[in-house]
Amino acid sequence: MTETSVVDRAIRFALTAVGARQLKPNPRDAFYDAPEQVPSTPGEVIKAESARFYVDPFKLIPAPARVERIMFTTTDRLGRVIPVTGTVMTPIRPRSKRDDRGLVSFAVGTQGMGSQCAPSRQMAAGREYESIFITGLLARGYNVVVPDYQGLGIDGTHTYMSREVQGRVVLDALRAAQQLDNPDIPVAGPTAIAGYSQGGGAAASAAELWHEYAPELDVKGAVCGAVPADFPLVARMLDGGPYFAFLGYALVGLSSDYQIDLAPLLNQKGLDVAYALSEQCMFESLRRYAFTRSSTLTADGRSIGALLREEPFATIVAEQQLGNRRYPRMEALVSHSRLDDVVPFECGRGLAERWAGYGGRVRLSVNLAPTHAAAAVTSYGTAFSFLNGRFAGRPMRANTKRYLHSLVEPHPLVEPD
Repeated sequence: MTETSVVDRAIRFALTAVGARQLKPNPRDAFYDAPEQVPSTPGEVIKAESARFYVDPFKLIPAPARVERIMFTTTDRLGRVIPVTGTVMTPIRPRSKRDDRGLVSFAVGTQGMGSQCAPSRQMAAGREYESIFITGLLARGYNVVVPDYQGLGIDGTHTYMSREVQGRVVLDALRAAQQLDNPDIPVAGPTAIAGYSQGGGAAASAAELWHEYAPELDVKGAVCGAVPADFPLVARMLDGGPYFAFLGYALVGLSSDYQIDLAPLLNQKGLDVAYALSEQCMFESLRRYAFTRSSTLTADGRSIGALLREEPFATIVAEQQLGNRRYPRMEALVSHSRLDDVVPFECGRGLAERWAGYGGRVRLSVNLAPTHAAAAVTSYGTAFSFLNGRFAGRPMRANTKRYLHSLVEPHPLVEPD
């Protein structure tokens, strides 16, 4: 049995087990209470304590790592310093060859909107569906920090799909992890960024913001998988499909972040759905709202996509586009499946094309895995290979311009390093 098939079976089991029952709000945990006074500098640790990370929902398999949960500072869309939470992990297995294998900030995919959906809570409960990739990083000797995003963990509405907010927290998580006085994580050590789906968007945003927002970080590269870089394209695919909840999350998250009142735009059913989504985690939302048509939720019967094309949302949506006169100053891997059923392939290809057009060093990796989830598993080996190359100091073979000028070839598969 190949490594890919083993991982595929493992993640299918994890997804089935994780989604088998509704995740209830956690009992009050004082760790997630925001302090009255917040440090004024982003990336500062407010508090830290030992934590747990289980790979399975039965809490039988602890991750091979020393685990700490942290509260640290980042900046919101308006530049205000706010507290967020996250998890820092260092491998307990012997390191191979090099003493320092680097620190990876891993941006998780969609978790949901409720505070109980925070990755730090999910990992402690053995319910984080991306635990396979995280443990893969640990098994390769990498230190890992997983931020919770704004509005997850700490009370507040999760700013789902807000580009700058997501990118900043990924970078500030690196800053905070390097402050922990952990001998395995040197203050100025090498780092990298990775993420898939919502996490791919967060990683891509962090890659674009790095040279201005956190230039002191030694970021070697960014792995950006299934990036929802063009939200109107994603909205058209989600509406009426099995993943409608993601479209609802985006409407709730962006309207909250930009303080848009949804009452004039949605009917009573739509307002009820929006409120319910703001309290739920992903698997519950997917089950409850699969195949919902957004036109049944709006006040005038138009689709949410139509609302997003008009003000006040038109400007907001335009601000979320990745690759809009911005590109990474580090080497970047963009991976995407042509058969992705959540984020259209054109999103990833368009992002790689824009980045390359502005002068970025980009490698585009294309696969034919059917479905969004299967494509994530398929991309793991490519992501690990890319990270190994960057931390080893090998130059990346950028292929984007060559690839984009050879699209007449049928389904080319492009692999890294």
